[in-house]
Amino acid sequence: MGKWVICGAWPYVNAIPHLGTLIACVVSPDVLARYLRLKGEEVVFVSGSDEHGTPIEVEARRRNISPKVLTDELHNYVVELFKKFGISYDNYTRTENPVHIDFVRKFFMKLYENGYVYEKNVSLPYCENCKTFLPDRFVEGKCPYCGYPSARGDQCDNCGRLLDPLDLIDPYCVFCKSPPIIKSTKHWFFDLPKLTSRLAEFVENHPRFPDNVKNYCKSWLKEGLKARSVTRDNEWGIPAPFPGAEGKTIYVWFEALLGYLSATLQYFINQGEPDRWKEFWLNSDARTVYFIGKDNIPFHAIILPAMLIASGENYVLPWQISAIEYLMFEGQAFSKSRGIGVWLDEALELFEADYWRFALIMMRPEVRDLNFTWKDFYRIVNAELNDNLGNFVHRTLTFIYRYFKAKVPEPAEFDVEDEDFVKKIERAPSKIGGLIMNMRLKLAAEALLEFSRQGNQYINVKEPWRKIKVNLKDASTTLWLAANAVKSLAILMEPFMPFTAEKLWSLLKLEGSVHDSRWDYAAKLTLKPGHEIAKPKLLFKKLPDDFLNRINAELNEVRKKIKRPFIIS
Repeated sequence: MGKWVICGAWPYVNAIPHLGTLIACVVSPDVLARYLRLKGEEVVFVSGSDEHGTPIEVEARRRNISPKVLTDELHNYVVELFKKFGISYDNYTRTENPVHIDFVRKFFMKLYENGYVYEKNVSLPYCENCKTFLPDRFVEGKCPYCGYPSARGDQCDNCGRLLDPLDLIDPYCVFCKSPPIIKSTKHWFFDLPKLTSRLAEFVENHPRFPDNVKNYCKSWLKEGLKARSVTRDNEWGIPAPFPGAEGKTIYVWFEALLGYLSATLQYFINQGEPDRWKEFWLNSDARTVYFIGKDNIPFHAIILPAMLIASGENYVLPWQISAIEYLMFEGQAFSKSRGIGVWLDEALELFEADYWRFALIMMRPEVRDLNFTWKDFYRIVNAELNDNLGNFVHRTLTFIYRYFKAKVPEPAEFDVEDEDFVKKIERAPSKIGGLIMNMRLKLAAEALLEFSRQGNQYINVKEPWRKIKVNLKDASTTLWLAANAVKSLAILMEPFMPFTAEKLWSLLKLEGSVHDSRWDYAAKLTLKPGHEIAKPKLLFKKLPDDFLNRINAELNEVRKKIKRPFIIS
């Protein structure tokens, strides 16, 4: 049994996540975690709310409330949304928790003691009106690379370049809009250049990193790694542990990356086994997999490995990083202010979770930017889920219920078509599972649909509705094999559509839960003759013919009635 830590990038709790976040770092890792559990692997699936840093503090100051008031409401709201989407986290936590805070402080003291963190005086923007330094998002201005007029002090939202507050042209304080002066202050830096050769070797020789991860890293390495400040002057965060660092906090990106480790530790503390987390992070046989958007590649492929190496411990370095490209919405970037996109609470008001899960996996931008469109959503639900997968299941179960008194018939001798279909049943789990392990979830979902399509083709060729009258043995064999294929589908669809898989498991009247089954069980013809099934019910409902004409109006109506906690701009 292997040990896996599945890591979904931590959503920043400044807003409700949208569909792009859902497919990048929520549903995608859930598919892998569910698959590995079905394979009998030991999995810890972790993520959490990233809640420290300047954006939260900026909004709290504007509202004259504590930052934790904001993050408490948003965290609890998002937790409930993820539950409704069937996300099987072992621990979805938050950065404002004692285990994480203690872990981060001890970890950075280790880096300091090992000579990888040093202090130096730096010049930073300082607002004389607000009497405060302006780190990150306390300051905005024009981007020096693309000219975007509202670039933030840490990153330009237009071109994606990482920035330093001093890079900004015509900077201004976000609180009072006045131009800052430049003032000296002391900060602590992570000596990333000292690890250049180790990181270059790690990236270059990594056997599994996809091209987009390797290319992004090589670009960073070619430009030359720079020391990164690990402290900030803002109040909302983890207090820096270094001698003389009173009043400083750890930069949110550094501490959030360590959340994968602290969340695993917290999980096992809650299980009453506080030392078992080491089996997943200090065990050369353990594997860690990260699901992120492509803009987070350098943090996970360079900075996180650098910190793990610098600690001096034998931490497991990333086994794989699945960094998807951008998901657009009807040709535009998601934008809350302009109402472009769908947010998770809106999505659940419109359609059930499995429709969204599967449709988004089918649109997952694995090798290039892709576009979510309502037209594609309509096609996937109606043509693929209903007319293909749902049709094969329903026609099989309905035929058994009607002609064989709800009991799986006994097979006779196989003919050529039967033998061919048996091979397809035996091969489907390996094919779909292999694609999941290669992080090609879109292709895995397509392979699932191909398997159900083969089931429909098999029934069409065998014509049991005709054979039932002239060759009962042949019809019985067809329905026995088809029923076993339906059982296989229940298991194979579980990582993608867990609610529908459980519904189908119940229709088959199989013991226990599909979630506790085994993946390899899907390759075996284990549904016995005489096994009784329940009265068939449709797995999916078709979207109406006028769906494309109605959906935007329905979305607007949903937006009017949803009551949300604080939303941070």
